[in-house]
Amino acid sequence: MSIDFKNLTSAGFAPMAGLSDLSARRIMASYGAAFTVSEMISAKAICYGDEKTFGMIKGGGGDAPFGIQIFGHEPETMATAAKKLEEYAPDFIDINMGCPAPKIVTGGAGSALMRTPKLCGEIVSAVVSAISTPVTVKMRKGWDNDEITCTEVAKECEAAGAEMLCIHGRTREEMYVPPIDPSAIAAVKRSVKIPVIGNGDILTASEAIEMMSQTGCDAVMIGRGAMGNPWVFAEIRAMLKNEPAPQQPSLADKMKLFRGQIYGMCESKGEDRGMREARAQSMYYMKGLHGAAELRKSVCSLTQYSDLDELINLVYTLNKE
Repeated sequence: MSIDFKNLTSAGFAPMAGLSDLSARRIMASYGAAFTVSEMISAKAICYGDEKTFGMIKGGGGDAPFGIQIFGHEPETMATAAKKLEEYAPDFIDINMGCPAPKIVTGGAGSALMRTPKLCGEIVSAVVSAISTPVTVKMRKGWDNDEITCTEVAKECEAAGAEMLCIHGRTREEMYVPPIDPSAIAAVKRSVKIPVIGNGDILTASEAIEMMSQTGCDAVMIGRGAMGNPWVFAEIRAMLKNEPAPQQPSLADKMKLFRGQIYGMCESKGEDRGMREARAQSMYYMKGLHGAAELRKSVCSLTQYSDLDELINLVYTLNKE
């Protein structure tokens, strides 16, 4: 499955550690995500042949184009990893230049790369030279307010052969504290000719449309705003086409999808690991429901797939439609 970045005008599903796994990617694709991206994976781990790391990308992205995101700071290592990953036939390889996590930036990767625009270009160039698969970049506004480097990095990446850029409108110092800075996304869009995707603080279809209007970005990328709410992708498509909004899901629709997502996690990871990780995914489906404290307590006690019955029954008891 190929992806035409130049004609991309909707919303993709963002890479998120511990959240954008196979089950989530399949669901987002089925509800209209323009593309999905894997959890970020270590280029070094790929080069060392780590089986757990390869397991994070198996299955692709469902019925949508699929990208694999890698992180690292050494051009040769990144290129070698990308070459190995081509065997999995991704539709694109995405380079992480935005993760703000301390364990990532202390190693010189993620948003630490925003401090060295030239190195950013060298990494992209090395990866582009090593593979025939399209290469994209996800980055931030900069390191902090004294180092706003997004346009410089964007130009380096474009010159090195990147085919698309996604920018999260915050610095590394700002982490995930709202609000984002739309002007940074707009500045990147003006500075390059390749497609630019906006990212950050998009929870609804109207917010997606507003970002595109404010910044001129070609499309958007949604992460946590889609968790427990994959319907947002269909809503965005409808708004862009001036079509009637899709019917809002019922509580039964949400619980059916919830059960299906957790089942998919257990199927691909095994019940023990799947249910441990299901606790984080479950919280998104509980958002906005009555009895939040009681529901959170029940979510934290999930240990096996059959426990979902008790949780879902509690949801219905506390939220009679």
